[in-house]
Amino acid sequence: MARGSDLNLVEVFSSIQGEGTYVGATTLFVRLGGCDLRCGWCDSPHTWKPAAECRIEVGRGSGQFETRANPVSVEDVIAAAESLDLAAHEFASLTGGEPLLQPEAAGAIARALRARGPRILLETHGLASEGLESAIADVDVVSMDWKLSSDVRRACDPKRGAVEPFHGEHEKFLAIARRAPELIVKLVITPASRDDEIDEAVSRIEASAPEATLILQPVTPFGAVREAPSAERLLALCTRISNRLAKVRVIPQTHKIYGAL
Repeated sequence: MARGSDLNLVEVFSSIQGEGTYVGATTLFVRLGGCDLRCGWCDSPHTWKPAAECRIEVGRGSGQFETRANPVSVEDVIAAAESLDLAAHEFASLTGGEPLLQPEAAGAIARALRARGPRILLETHGLASEGLESAIADVDVVSMDWKLSSDVRRACDPKRGAVEPFHGEHEKFLAIARRAPELIVKLVITPASRDDEIDEAVSRIEASAPEATLILQPVTPFGAVREAPSAERLLALCTRISNRLAKVRVIPQTHKIYGAL
């Protein structure tokens, strides 16, 4: 992994937010390489490992890219963002992979982009607590996943059999994340998602950060996950959880519908 002011980058591009409470908002995406989780539905497994090359969009909304070798500098990322009319975007999103596995770079990018206008939205798997601690002061919105072990494994876990749940690690992360001006927690719901693990997640959120917005995101079938949960299942979950948390939303991914990046 790159060190210091250098980082492993996957891509920089301009688009609109495709999921969560800010769906549809103009967003400049900075995607960093490397992830220590393996989600059954992941549609970007190329981000799991540090990339040899990255791509930079050459014009806002053009869909045209140039390729560069990794690692790149934070200054190069900022220059790429500015070339895409950075200040015209409502948000700059740090995403991955898992951006907090490169905490120094993530913090420096967030700080620099925020100073140029857009709000910083951090999209994270919600486990890298030390990385969040170093970046939280420069983040406006933390959008963290709450992973369910029915569909998610650590890269170091065996490929089959039960794995340790993520609840404790997420709760530790949540304690830091709630210092951001806005906190969003996302639960991806698949046909394999169990009531007991969902209820445990909700209990911990209710106890630790009841002000958070909880998003129930029906999975977009991909990879090992072949089906989405039924509408009846989503409605039942939303109804039950809304009795415990004030802000619960059911929001599917939209960028898959219109084919955006």
